[in-house]
Amino acid sequence: MERRFRQVDVFTTEPGLGNALAVVLDGDGLSTDAMQRFARWTNLSETTFVVASPDPAADYAVRIFTPTSEIPFAGHPTLGTCHAWLEAGGTPRDASTIVQHCASGLVEVRRTTDGLAFREPPMLRWGPVDDADLDRVAGALGIRRDEILDSTWCDNGPGWMAVRLESAARVLDVAIGPSLHLDLGIVGLYPAGSPAALEVRAAWPEHGSIVEDPATGSLNAAVARWLVDQGLLSAPYVATQGAAIGRAARFEITQDPDGTLLVGGRSMTLVAGTVDL
Repeated sequence: MERRFRQVDVFTTEPGLGNALAVVLDGDGLSTDAMQRFARWTNLSETTFVVASPDPAADYAVRIFTPTSEIPFAGHPTLGTCHAWLEAGGTPRDASTIVQHCASGLVEVRRTTDGLAFREPPMLRWGPVDDADLDRVAGALGIRRDEILDSTWCDNGPGWMAVRLESAARVLDVAIGPSLHLDLGIVGLYPAGSPAALEVRAAWPEHGSIVEDPATGSLNAAVARWLVDQGLLSAPYVATQGAAIGRAARFEITQDPDGTLLVGGRSMTLVAGTVDL
């Protein structure tokens, strides 16, 4: 059966510099096995399938797959899927706000002057990291333990742990070694007056190697909450990611009057057509 398909570059205004996402817009009727098989074939960090929502409050539902498993939430699939759904003629109940249902629940996506933005999801795990994990992370990064200025668990679906280094320059200089044992975010502040406020890197172990992500919405949402609550940053600010691997992702972090943070950016459709699934 032919199904509408898009391949989208997320968190970028230049093709090939963001994070690629495959979107199957007509996912109803596909089995979980078929979805996983196609996600394995695309071999992108995530592939999504738009399906009818079981929740009447949502405009549509999305299932999100990595090449190896289904995951409950991720940031760049949320914005990229919403972009593709709108571009293909999807009509939300509210012209300015789209409600997406995923395995972690309802996610609000807003139209902004900079594209689309999602509201930060609730934190599932938050708080101190034990010394043993920090020692192992320092070893994997090839840095002294005291170069980690602060750390936290910041699991909002993907199970991130984040560490803060002395500067954005130091973040970009780090070589992530094969002994990394968890999903890690590495962040550092740019000097005042720089075009961006924060540099972010995201990496995790997979099948004996280390994967570094070019643009990670979930991590940026969690890190924004962490650093804003600490008073190290205030929204609005710009975060960048991907320079260490030849990308140039850009995140617009804003804040509602009630204190809720939003993670936004632009998406571009690079491939449009159909797939036979």
